[in-house]
Amino acid sequence: MAGVRRFDEQQALGRALEVFGTRGFRATSMLDLAAATGVQRGSLYHAYGGKEEIFLRAFRSYADQFLAGAAESLREPDKRSALLAFFDYCIRSITLGRPSRGCLSTRTAIDASIEAPQVEAVVRKLLDALEETVHHALTTIDDQAALAVDPRDAARLVVTTTRGIAVMERVHHDREQLANIAKTLVDSLVQ
Repeated sequence: MAGVRRFDEQQALGRALEVFGTRGFRATSMLDLAAATGVQRGSLYHAYGGKEEIFLRAFRSYADQFLAGAAESLREPDKRSALLAFFDYCIRSITLGRPSRGCLSTRTAIDASIEAPQVEAVVRKLLDALEETVHHALTTIDDQAALAVDPRDAARLVVTTTRGIAVMERVHHDREQLANIAKTLVDSLVQ
């Protein structure tokens, strides 16, 4: 039947996301995506329109899952525990696999922002939502712990530090070092 997709869309998008995570947005070609998904290039073009559209579909699903996990990690009784759990979640996410997969949103922000405004926009949306998630936790956890800075500034600093941690992981590949960076920031923020 014409117009009917003959492949598992979730599986294909998951495999495409793996390719983008490994190669980066810019270096990934439609041939790479066809090989990874097992779907012919023409079928991918017909179903999605091109590389950017495939990335956007796959990234939105990834972002939703990541944000849900981040929000869950922040459900702790005190700010210090919540932030440490959040950083642990982020560090686990970027250090998965052998070799570790790194951070898709950080890599994409560096790799694609100039040439692909829609890609830049979905990364910005994820980071803004992540900041909002952290801010919400910092303003709703009632543990009497004071923050060294305004909760909005703290949330922005926490999210920015996750991007720095992602870069340091690419350089040092040392999970313990990443955890120490996070702990140092949390010790500085929560009094």
